[in-house]
Amino acid sequence: MLFHIKQSHAPADCPYGKGGSRSLFDESAPGVKLHGYWLAFPQHTTFLVVETDDVGNLQAFLRPGTNRCVAEITPVSDMPAK
Repeated sequence: MLFHIKQSHAPADCPYGKGGSRSLFDESAPGVKLHGYWLAFPQHTTFLVVETDDVGNLQAFLRPGTNRCVAEITPVSDMPAK
């Protein structure tokens, strides 16, 4: 299943110069494939599209940012509703 993730942090929690925005998620989390990654730097927001079939794997993927970020997770699909 695909998920769109909007991950935001406060300016005071910005990882710029401290590992960067990729430090807010774990690309090596098992069972999660990162399909896309985009930044809105002035808004302190990242947008990701990931694929996984296990919520535990998704939680592991996002664990590095849990103390600095709010994540909005939306399941998405390219299939129209019937």
